[in-house]
Formats: sequence, C-alpha cells, structure tokens
Amino acid sequence: MQPYTEFLTAEECAEVDKALLTSHDKFTVRVAIYALRSLKQIAQQHQTTIDALTSEQIEDWVYQDESLQGGSDRQFKQFFSKLVSSSLTPLKLIAQEFGVRVEDLAIPQVISWFRKDFD
Repeated sequence: MQPYTEFLTAEECAEVDKALLTSHDKFTVRVAIYALRSLKQIAQQHQTTIDALTSEQIEDWVYQDESLQGGSDRQFKQFFSKLVSSSLTPLKLIAQEFGVRVEDLAIPQVISWFRKDFD
C-alpha cells in the first residue's frame, strides 16, 4: 500500500460527501477511513494484525506520517494518535457487523455503517 500525502483521496472524499451525512458524521467517517488506511499500513509494517497493534506502535506511526509533518506540533500529534487509536472501536464494530476482519473492511462498508442511522 503506497503512502498518501493527504488524509483522504479525492475519490474517498466524494464517497463520503454523497452519503448525505451531517457534518459531524462526515468528519467521523473521514477520520475512520484515514484511521483504517493508517492501521492497515501500521499492521503491515509490524507484520501483525490490526487487533494486535499497541497504542505505542500507532503513536510512533502517526508521528512519522508525512501528511502530518507540515507545521503540526507535538500536542496535535498526540491528539491525532489518540484519535486514530480510538477509531479502532467503531472499526471493530463495523467489521463484526459485516463478519470480516478489520483489515478486510472496505470504505463503502464504513460509510454504510455510519449511514445506517439515517436510513
């Protein structure tokens, strides 16, 4: 998986936007998608599963993420590390609901899970 220099690709942003969610939920979905991509990369780097990742491994990776290097201070990186780590909770719920591993989640599944309250 190649690294991204933006939080989401244009295609990912378009998928989130067409889901007709509230601004808060769009933000939450965007964070979940970024976290999913990041967690996949971290797990791959450590040759483990997402469930086996430690908070330290996640924090180390966030501190090295190129998309966060432009003027982000240490406090923001700590905050963002916690945001990525806490995204594991909904991602695990989504994976459980779809009967897949977190690694195998697809972006449409993540979006549809957040949309289910609107349908």
